[in-house]
Amino acid sequence: MQGFANFMWLLSLALIVFSGFALIDAAVRREDAYRAADKKTKPFWLIILGLAFVVNLIFNILSFLPIIGLIATIVYMVDVRPALQQVTGRGGRRGGSSSDGPYGPYNGGR
Repeated sequence: MQGFANFMWLLSLALIVFSGFALIDAAVRREDAYRAADKKTKPFWLIILGLAFVVNLIFNILSFLPIIGLIATIVYMVDVRPALQQVTGRGGRRGGSSSDGPYGPYNGGR
């Protein structure tokens, strides 16, 4: 039983860290990026992810409320975060220019 309790504690800790990362990530994004990505507003996601974080802190992992918070966090991380990164230009390749092609920078046929 002690091994199962340790596993559940680690799982609960991972869930808290995951929802905390999503909350911090949502907080540092620009407000206009949410509108440009055609997602809900920044306050909406801060409230949802904040509730998910608090629920993960208070309730046991075997309850249904942390599962709902996990689903909300996964939706943010899989759907909203990549759209925000694409709108702000932080997604995809690192260090590239907007004129880069698949084989390097486009130089205008020179």
